[in-house]
Amino acid sequence: MGQKIIRFSDLTGKHAENDDDLVRIVVREHPDLVDGPVEIEALPGELAGVTGLALDLVTVELHYPNGDEPDTVVMTAEAFDRLATATPMAEVLRGAERAVRAVPAQTAPAGAASARERVNYATLEHAGRPHKGRTTDAEKHLVQQHLDEVNARLAAEGTRTIDLANPEHVTRYGLESLARTRGTTLA
Repeated sequence: MGQKIIRFSDLTGKHAENDDDLVRIVVREHPDLVDGPVEIEALPGELAGVTGLALDLVTVELHYPNGDEPDTVVMTAEAFDRLATATPMAEVLRGAERAVRAVPAQTAPAGAASARERVNYATLEHAGRPHKGRTTDAEKHLVQQHLDEVNARLAAEGTRTIDLANPEHVTRYGLESLARTRGTTLA
């Protein structure tokens, strides 16, 4: 007995004749999102003009002298530009120093010959990053339990995210059950 999967737009409920008719939309931030990014699908015609609605946004981190965690603020570029009153913001940004991402120093084991640090992929800080070698059970478990959080971090770093429709990713991190639960079809 065969099975037929009928696909619909998540936005309008309209039927998609085939899988190639749907546009995959990743919603990374929304006031109603609770557990990180989600994926929905829509027909291309339903998204006509959506790129024209895009806003010029600025994301800034506010690092206060008290050493607390920084506040992240998203605002329109226009509102951010108005903060610069002595010099235009474009000029301020051109003359600014490059931000260097602070990485906590790790101490090398005594007598270590290599200056290169080994990365522990079994931590939330590094889990899911592309790497050569074996994926440990600890890394798999972290990715399985925190996939949305891991993908949000990877996306923020500009690294490929873990795709439940990618058989290689699903196998590497043992995500078969999660892919089924979320109704993802393997490519």
